[in-house]
Amino acid sequence: MAISDVREYMHLTEEQVEELGRELDAIREEVEASRGAADAAYINRLIKIQRGLAVAGRLTLMLGTQSRRTRVPAVLAGTSMLALHKILENMEIGHNVMHGQWDWMNDPEIHSSNWEWDTAQPAEQWKHSHNYVHHQFTNVLGYDNDIGYGILRMAREQRWNVFNLGQPVYNALLAGLFQWGVALHDLDLEKIRKGEKDPKEMKRQLRQIWRKGRNQALKDYVVYPALSGPQWRTTLKANAAANFTRNIWAYVIIFCGHFPDGAMHFTEEEIEDETRAEWYLRQILGAANFEGGPLLHILSGNLGFQIEHHLFPDLPSNRYADISVRVKELCAKYDIPYTIGPLHQQYGQALRTIIKLSVPNGWTSDDKPPQPPAKPDSPEAPPIDKGRKSDAERPPRRSELGAWSRGKQAS
Repeated sequence: MAISDVREYMHLTEEQVEELGRELDAIREEVEASRGAADAAYINRLIKIQRGLAVAGRLTLMLGTQSRRTRVPAVLAGTSMLALHKILENMEIGHNVMHGQWDWMNDPEIHSSNWEWDTAQPAEQWKHSHNYVHHQFTNVLGYDNDIGYGILRMAREQRWNVFNLGQPVYNALLAGLFQWGVALHDLDLEKIRKGEKDPKEMKRQLRQIWRKGRNQALKDYVVYPALSGPQWRTTLKANAAANFTRNIWAYVIIFCGHFPDGAMHFTEEEIEDETRAEWYLRQILGAANFEGGPLLHILSGNLGFQIEHHLFPDLPSNRYADISVRVKELCAKYDIPYTIGPLHQQYGQALRTIIKLSVPNGWTSDDKPPQPPAKPDSPEAPPIDKGRKSDAERPPRRSELGAWSRGKQAS
């Protein structure tokens, strides 16, 4: 069952929750005060590596494929470098820059207000759907649009219909076409279907998506293949393979952080008069980490520390490993579950949930941790539709979630 009161669920007193909040605030303050040259060097070095991979990959495909003897190794090397370039740009650079993690540097080239990433969704729409909606209302049913991305049933509380029988197919399509699925995410297709979307805003967003998607397609499937001359087909296929690899990787990482068994869902009642400390507690309960070495964490945008990212979305990602040690200690101190496991286990649990929830609840068992016993006079909650709240119906944002420039881009 979805949680309607995180404090009661964890059997914590109001004083304990507020003390947890103060301790987490102290971590934030310490990290903010210690940001400096080493952190700036990290992100600048990573951007150089990412851009170097892009140049090396393009040159390898253009020059190395001219000879039959070097064609196969050039294709493999060039495609691999392009895939790594796209993964680094999307995961550890673009996603984190747009969260405002590096705004403190006051570098206009690495600032959340200016960064436009190498994927199909416009940055403005991403910052709204992700930074605000998802991070403010993490796993709150009816509020968080990331619970199933509008096509997957990811919670037993969500109403089942026959459309859900196709979830394994929708999931496979979403994984392979992830950048295009995300590009449509902020449109809110459910509101469009119900005729509740503002037509002017919908047209403005569609124009943004069209321009961004067109530019992405032209770059990868027209311009660079044309520059390769007779080997244009090879370059086109390599670009498609790099995009596909990036899509699958981003999809797996995101699903591992939000849908394993330990990542809980919440009802609308939980966020009524929610304090900052209770928001912190909900972030811990609603996210999941995965284990791995430094390279895996860099390639995943340090989202193997999804719990820490949800607690401190605007702190530099290279600090999450150190922060996680202190967060684990706090979870142990207050007896709060800290969900973590190997990458394959976390994704396996998410995939199992997708398959199980494609059929009615009565056909399968629940894998989530149990709720406390319901009060005798508490009626059973009705199934929740996938209808989602508008900005006017959502509370104000928290300052650490960043900003977005709704409507300021040319339309």
